Amino acid sequence: MPAIREMAEEDERRRLAPYASLAAESRGRREPLEPCAIRTAFQRDRDRILHCKSFRRLKHKTQCFIAPESDHYRTRLTHTLEVSQIARTIARALRLNEDLCEAIALGHDLGHTPFGHMGERILSELSCEGFRHEEQSIRVVTLIENEGKGLNLSLEVLDGILNHPKRGNPSTLEGKVVSIADRIAYINHDIDDALRAGVLRPSELPEGLVATLGDTHGKRIDTMIRDIIETSYGRPVVEMSPRVGDATDALRSFMFREVYEREAVKGEELKAERMLRALFAYYSEHLAELPQEFQPRPGPNGEKAAVTDYIACMTDRYAIRAFARLYIPASEGLDMP
Repeated sequence: MPAIREMAEEDERRRLAPYASLAAESRGRREPLEPCAIRTAFQRDRDRILHCKSFRRLKHKTQCFIAPESDHYRTRLTHTLEVSQIARTIARALRLNEDLCEAIALGHDLGHTPFGHMGERILSELSCEGFRHEEQSIRVVTLIENEGKGLNLSLEVLDGILNHPKRGNPSTLEGKVVSIADRIAYINHDIDDALRAGVLRPSELPEGLVATLGDTHGKRIDTMIRDIIETSYGRPVVEMSPRVGDATDALRSFMFREVYEREAVKGEELKAERMLRALFAYYSEHLAELPQEFQPRPGPNGEKAAVTDYIACMTDRYAIRAFARLYIPASEGLDMP
């Protein structure tokens, strides 16, 4: 067989910017692994994430709106795919490592809870050590997936996943690309979904931000991506210009104030919150009913960590079915009036 991986690694050396991350120079993995004959290290990570169970479950996890009626609202999976597409576009233009960006993007939300950020908030309250979805994503790929053996991902991918939130500080430019792509994706697709849900009207978007960023979903994304490329090209940075960056931050703040905290969005969250609290209480008292891969591990707070892991891995519909099985009487065979 031709030296396909070696040729791909040489292509990276020749084509990518001098400050890009090269697969051949990866810092390695926690457990040594024989190199693949075909794929680079980062391509291999992408495939491991793409084929894991946690990735498939993202299709039934809330992004912003809980239990929407339409098929066109984003889920955690479609959000992840949008982040990946935006990150790859930016990385390709800046001559950064597109494979590393894709691997980080596909794995960045694997630890997200059912019912969106509300689920994250509830688990943070109920677990002993707090809960952040980026840290849970690391637990998923190192402790939970592959029957507890983890996916053994490259250290660069782990770093990008852990540091993808705005408060993070990724050690690679590719990690910074995914972090900013994540914000571009959720700000804009949450606007799109809020308009679809009637929670937001086009006229409510601030005029100054619309003038700066654009008056449609596509125009806003295009403005942000182009600005990053124009501002960062030929430099070892990934950033927006002050003008577009300030407008993007202001739009994000607007969404938190006018959409995420609105009662129309919060109503369904209260129902889901009660459900998650009940499930956490039940499984904390019935640890033997946890699946084998979620049984408590040795160490402090092992029991609560096991319950947290199990509930965090649930999809919305799995959590609903579990709650119904545990707390709602079966109606089969009952005479109904």
